[in-house]
Amino acid sequence: MNAHDPRDPLSCFASLEVDHVAIAVPSLDEALKFWRDQLGAEVLEFEDVPSQQVRVAFLSTGASKTELLEPTSPDSPIAKFLAQGRKGLHHVAYRVPDIEAALLRLRERGARLIHETPIPGSRNTRVAFVHPGSAQGVLIELVEHCQEGPR
Repeated sequence: MNAHDPRDPLSCFASLEVDHVAIAVPSLDEALKFWRDQLGAEVLEFEDVPSQQVRVAFLSTGASKTELLEPTSPDSPIAKFLAQGRKGLHHVAYRVPDIEAALLRLRERGARLIHETPIPGSRNTRVAFVHPGSAQGVLIELVEHCQEGPR
C-alpha cells in the first residue's frame, strides 16, 4: 500500500491517471485482427485473471493501455455483459496510489461500490470497481499497482 496524506482528503486521488480502457470481446483472436493487425497496436502480454473469469490481452496504446477482455466462463461478468448485447467499452480504469484510502473516501462520500475491499487484478495489481450508478453510467475500476511495472 502506498502512503497518502490523511490531512488531504483528495491525496488518494492526487496522481489519478488512466491506467487502461477495457473492451469486452467475445474472442481475443477475432478482436486482435483489428486492434493488432489493422490498427497496429502492440500486444504486450496475455493473462488469465481467475478472479474476474477473463483472459486479457494488453495492448500498448500510448500513455495508457487498452485491455481486451474475453470471458473464460459463461458466469463471468464479461460473459453476462456480452450476453446483453453490450460488447465494446466495458470500463475505464484509473491508477490510484492507495486503493484502501480511495475506497474509504468514496464510501464516505456516498459512492456505490461493487467491491468494498480490493481484489486481485491482472499484472500484480489490486483492483476494485465503482458502480456505474455513481459515475454517470460508466463502470470505473480503481487500480493499485503492487510493484511498479509497465504502465
